[in-house]
Amino acid sequence: MRNIRGLVVCVAIALSLGACAEVGNTTVGRTGVGEAQSFGDYLSARLAASDHNLADAARLYRASLDSAPDNPDLLDRAFLYTAAAGDIPQAASLAKRVLASEQENRAARLAIAVEQLKSGDYSGTRAQIAQSAKGPFTTLTLLMLDAWAAQGAGDTKAALADLKNVTTVGGTDLLANFHKALILDLAGRDSEADAAYHDAMGTGAASPRTAEAYGRFLERTGRVKDAQAFYTKMLSDVAIEPIAEEGLARLSSGKTPDRLIGTPEAGAAEALFGIAASLSDEASTDVATLYLRLALYLQPDLDLAKIVLADRFENLEKFADAVSVYESIDKSSPFWSAAAVQAALDETHLEHNDKAIAQLKDITQSDSNDLTAWTALGDAYRSAEQYPQAADAYDHAIKLLTPEESKDWAVFYARAMAEDQSKRWDAAEQDLQHALKLSPDQPQVLNFLGYSWVDKGRRLPEALAMLEKARALSPFDGYIVDSVGWAYYRLGRYQDAVKTLESAVLLVPGDATINDHLGDAYWRTGRKLDARFQWSHALAFGPDGSQKNEVEKKLQSGLNDANTH
Repeated sequence: MRNIRGLVVCVAIALSLGACAEVGNTTVGRTGVGEAQSFGDYLSARLAASDHNLADAARLYRASLDSAPDNPDLLDRAFLYTAAAGDIPQAASLAKRVLASEQENRAARLAIAVEQLKSGDYSGTRAQIAQSAKGPFTTLTLLMLDAWAAQGAGDTKAALADLKNVTTVGGTDLLANFHKALILDLAGRDSEADAAYHDAMGTGAASPRTAEAYGRFLERTGRVKDAQAFYTKMLSDVAIEPIAEEGLARLSSGKTPDRLIGTPEAGAAEALFGIAASLSDEASTDVATLYLRLALYLQPDLDLAKIVLADRFENLEKFADAVSVYESIDKSSPFWSAAAVQAALDETHLEHNDKAIAQLKDITQSDSNDLTAWTALGDAYRSAEQYPQAADAYDHAIKLLTPEESKDWAVFYARAMAEDQSKRWDAAEQDLQHALKLSPDQPQVLNFLGYSWVDKGRRLPEALAMLEKARALSPFDGYIVDSVGWAYYRLGRYQDAVKTLESAVLLVPGDATINDHLGDAYWRTGRKLDARFQWSHALAFGPDGSQKNEVEKKLQSGLNDANTH
């Protein structure tokens, strides 16, 4: 899919906003773009887009457009990529040019509406929305923005009427009720707002934004005991815990918070953020990115929008972009610590291990009880192949697990990997067994422990049972299939080993160890020519030093008891 990534932004936005036409089949020749420099900019823009480098794509499409200002395809692309890159004022300027020939263009109308809303031109915002073409998805967005623009103009009745129609165009009752509560809260209609907040929370767990809005509402309206009880209850929810802790700290200090949503602009940003956060599938990534950029233009300190935007970049493996977004979160934010930890982990993906370790050490030194930071520090040390230090960091994390829960298996598993690499197998074995005690159906833990026993020639029947269970849980994991095949081999079940290892090779082609194992199994079943073929493959796939020497010996003299595994 990477080779068509550059078209996804425009195609996805076209499907949702109706902005582009036949993007996938559009070509722009030298005569369409203009002079050679413009054509070079165009090709460079496509290359940047294919790697999802939005800022570069936007800049290069604009440069290409400068040489061919009447080219509608270039104008569309320059506008859309500029908006997706977050330069909303420039995008709105381009949108006005788009509207000169496409008066109902949804994306262009949306961008201009957001710009006018930012400036407080609520009637202008509503006029833009009214002139936009409608569609099942965009009607929801337009209703939400129109509701907040109407409230900005002092027409609460019209705002509530918009929200009443939200569920009929694909929105949810929770979304409509949440924004109804926010608008009634902003309008000072407290009793109605209270009822709407309760409706927005429904019968399940509250979302972080709903919880924060309602908690602040309780504080502001003088319901201190209710706020205390509400926040205390929310401490058990990991997603809401930072908000609850901040609320309880405010109550202790006697400070009164502002409304979560204090302006129509912030309300519209909240609406765009909420819609974007619901677009979690890969095909919607680019639409979500656009909406998040619009939301952050309206409310630059909307930290949850930044976190979701960074997450979208991580899904696209644009880790530098994700780090940049995380680093824009202020230290006063309750989400700063989590964002800083995630930014450091993204640095490890960029192979900036020293930087990541330094950042995480700073966090753990400032808060020695930050379980997430200690775990991330262990992960960063492992990425840097500093295994004893990784194990030490995991030690600190595990001491904070009080009480232990089933999800905590992952920390013990991670420490086991660090201990194994530190030549402390006994400690690693204990951690793996403890991880399975916490969560018995984790295929990776079953595979690690089972394969280690097989490779050491220990507890082979028990190891095979564990590995077969792991394979049943994760049947298409070639490494687990290889472990099962190797267990068969060590138990002398060579025909079973051949059949299973052949499957493993198909699932993970190009792995030296799996091809080496299959070669051994072939040799034991008398297929010596096939064995040498697999060993040759194993050698070509770059095994480490000790394995390389072993494979070379087998290619020279075959497999015998002296050089068997």
